[in-house]
Amino acid sequence: MKKNNSTILKGLHIVSWIIFIGLCIEAGALLFNFIFALVKPVATHNVYKGLDLSVLYEKEFPHFVGIMSGIVLLALLKAYLFYLVVSLFSKLNIEAPFSLAIAKIIEKISYEAFSIAIISVVANQYAEKLIQEGYEISETNVYWNDTAAFLMMAAIVYVIAQIFKRGIELQAENDLTI
Repeated sequence: MKKNNSTILKGLHIVSWIIFIGLCIEAGALLFNFIFALVKPVATHNVYKGLDLSVLYEKEFPHFVGIMSGIVLLALLKAYLFYLVVSLFSKLNIEAPFSLAIAKIIEKISYEAFSIAIISVVANQYAEKLIQEGYEISETNVYWNDTAAFLMMAAIVYVIAQIFKRGIELQAENDLTI
């Protein structure tokens, strides 16, 4: 492999670590603020980055818990997705990329992206229902507005996982014939 490609892969590994750390911080902050808001309702005026769910908390506490659970769950799943990406880069041997461990991680990434897309759709529908009932929670859309991207990513990564599995099969057949 050329030195340029190795540098690009190392750079992508570093970028994935940075994104993973950022998503962990965001997920931790959301989880902490959610728990803190349950204890101190005054915190619902600014749950995270200006998100005000105080009216929802006061009038419909179960809906507050539902919306915040969706937001926290999506943040945790996105952090886990990038944990898988980081582990993929850590285990990747570019000289012999077709390994069962790599194929399993790639498949997990596709399933994780698909689960993020599905949960985003459910959370978005739930929030839309609450908006139709008159609650002003439209600012929550930023937490699940990337559904299509995760759905497409899941499909593409799943195809790559299947290609890797086939590559492993071909490599095993080659090893047997030699």
